[in-house]
Order: sequence, then C-alpha cells, then structure tokens
Amino acid sequence: MNIVSPDPVAIGHATIAFPFGLSPMAGYTDSAMRRLCFEHGCGFALTEVANARALARGCRRTRHLLHADASERPLGAHIYGSDPDALAAAAEWIEAQNRFDFIDLNAGCPVRKIVARGAGAALTRTPAKLESLVRAMTSRVKMPVTVKTRVGWTSAQTMAIDLARAAEQGGASMVSIHARFAEDKHSGPAHWGLLSAARQSVSIPVMGNGGVECAADALNMVRDTGVSGVLIGRAAVGNPWIFDRIRRLCAGEPDQGPSLAEIRKTALRQLESIISLKRIEYAHRQKAKISAEHAGVLQFRAHLARYLTGMRGWSSLRRRLEAISSIADIEAGIDEVFALQRETAGG
Repeated sequence: MNIVSPDPVAIGHATIAFPFGLSPMAGYTDSAMRRLCFEHGCGFALTEVANARALARGCRRTRHLLHADASERPLGAHIYGSDPDALAAAAEWIEAQNRFDFIDLNAGCPVRKIVARGAGAALTRTPAKLESLVRAMTSRVKMPVTVKTRVGWTSAQTMAIDLARAAEQGGASMVSIHARFAEDKHSGPAHWGLLSAARQSVSIPVMGNGGVECAADALNMVRDTGVSGVLIGRAAVGNPWIFDRIRRLCAGEPDQGPSLAEIRKTALRQLESIISLKRIEYAHRQKAKISAEHAGVLQFRAHLARYLTGMRGWSSLRRRLEAISSIADIEAGIDEVFALQRETAGG
C-alpha cells in the first residue's frame, strides 16, 4: 500500500499532531480506555456522550461521564442535545473545567431515545437546525466547537455535504463524519465516497469514521477520500495497539502486534482503572445495588470479549461470560484462553 502521513490538524487554538483518534462510544470510551489508547499512540480522543441539559443543571452522574485525566490530550468533550440554550450552557461549563481542548456536538447517534428528543442523528434531517445549535455554542465559548455526524438519515437522501456546510457555517472548527446512514447504525457498508464529497465542500478539517477495522484501513481511508484524519471506534476496543500500528505503517516500519503477556497486562490494567472510576462515581451514591468492583467487572466484560475474540478457547469462555463477576473470574478466563494459545504454539 502507498504510505500516507497526514499533516497535523489545527482546530481553533488546538493542534492535533497525529490525526488518528478514538471515536466516542457510550459505555466504552471512558477515561480508562482513553488513557490506554493515548499510551499506545492515539492522536486525540472524544469522551463518552453526555446530555447537555443534565450537564448544565449539574447532574453529578452526567458530569462523571466527562471525568478525564491530565494525560488525555488533545481531548474533546462529546455532548448531545437539541436545545440551543442548554447546549450553550453546557459548553460554558466544559470550557470552565480547563481539561478539554474542544467541545464536540453529537449529530449522529441513532439511539432511539436520543433521536426522539430531536438530538443525535435526528439532526441529519435538518442541517439548518444543526447550524443554529453550533452557532449557539460558538457564540458563548472561545474554545473550538466541532461536530460529529453521519452521511444522512437514509440512503434515499444523502446529506453529507449539507451537514458539513451547516457545521462550518455555524462556526465549527472541524466536522467528523461517520460514513454510514443513521438507519444502518453500525453495520453494512461504509460509504467512503461521500466523505470525499464532504471534504471538498468545506474549508474546515473533515475527519472520517466508519468501516475501519485495522490500521491499514485507517490509512486507506485517508488515501482514498482525502480526509484530514480518522476516528476509530470499535476496532480500538480491546485493541489500543491499533494506534501504534498506524504510526508504524506511517513510518514504513513492519507491523507488529502485542504478545500474550502484554495483552494480559493491558487488559487487567484497564479493568483496575474502570473499577477506580466506579469507586469515584459510587462515592456520591446514597444507595448502590452492587459494589464498584462488581460494576467495573460487568462493564469490562464487553472489553474482555474484544481482547480475546478469535483466539482458541474464546467461544467456550464466551458462553460463560455472564457468570463472570469478579476480578479473579476475569484473570482465570484470560489465563484459560492464553494457555490454549501457548499449547497451540508449542505444538
């Protein structure tokens, strides 16, 4: 493949030196996952999505979604909403925290409860509304505002160009576009050609997203569409090394995956970090049905699946996944699968 090394991307006063970042995913991209990705070469990241109205009124649980470590930079606070005043107030609160580099408006989430409020992917139907929401935010804060959207609601009406222009006209400093329609959610083909059309229609940076399964895919997206960079979502779950691998490919170096020992160490570090975050969250709860450790283990199970998928013995462990409820269970499951890998390699 032809090696592609994108230039740094400027968004307002912030600069993304290596424009391959971690896409926001509810329930996944918390501080624990982001820190690992940054350690392994991630160029920038977005938080989990947070409700702007709840942020503005001081909801502690919602604000916890934006918990971030000082090492996570550049970092965007990812929020959703359809009320301009609530979005502007949330943007002001985010700016006052001094731990983010930009504020990102979600205009692509297809989850029903978000769409029903006129937010998320519902905004792909109304570019004018998107423009007004972005303007409400940019008029109240000095830090950059960006947008993450899709190529449209359905394939019957492609909106990638209109949405990119709406974001730019509202004052956004960057737009990220998932190359699938909202009706497709996260499955089916990604329409990279629409990314190219959107990129050519605006002067602000356009990040691509969707259909990236490996490091080579990320470079191919840049080469084939001309986007300024790439946001990687599911391919980074249980695989923070994807960013290291992109960097190596950009440098023309041989691709190299992690050892079993490194996978085990990284997985358990992430589990410990998730539990630590749960302890912070639970410290303010009056009543909790389960412990912070138990809650962390339950959340980590989805990550464990991605760390081990495709390995010999994983299918057997997967059938017992719901019974895993402790750190010891996680360790035993990893060791069980890895013992089979070593046995196969030795044989």
